[in-house]
Amino acid sequence: MRHGDKINNLGRKKAHRVALLQNLAAQLITHKRIVTTLAKAKALRTYVEPMITKTKKNENANQISHNHRLVFAELQDKAAVKELFTVVGPKVSGRPGGYTRIIKLGIRPGDNAEKAMIELVDFNEIYGKGVEKAAEPAKKTRRGRTTKKAETAAPAAEATAAEEAPATEEKAAE
Repeated sequence: MRHGDKINNLGRKKAHRVALLQNLAAQLITHKRIVTTLAKAKALRTYVEPMITKTKKNENANQISHNHRLVFAELQDKAAVKELFTVVGPKVSGRPGGYTRIIKLGIRPGDNAEKAMIELVDFNEIYGKGVEKAAEPAKKTRRGRTTKKAETAAPAAEATAAEEAPATEEKAAE
């Protein structure tokens, strides 16, 4: 029984699985999106998102170099680590999490495996345009709506009453 065993072994021994995830993570960081199986994409998401979070923590110089070492220990790819800290890190610095997106692509004809594309969210130009609009704070309308209506209705009522008052006075004078 596998009660409480949350890691997906992907049909591999630990060393093989770690090497696979290192290679997939390095390719994801380098190319910003890759196509793989759905199970590997889900395992990769849990592997790569903590590394991206480490790129955001830039309090002081010692913290930066320490995070570089921690990420390099995981990835073992100097070019990918440099790309992660120089390109990816600054772009995702405002995002509180959820740096990757998995899109299902259907099945692979050869072995019927579910394919998926995993990509870095901030590097997709198609979906990125909608994200900029969503990043603006939403306007609060529930509380202010009744008072605004009352405020605009009161001067409008006074204006119509003021217009009617001279007209009735003129009629009374005739």
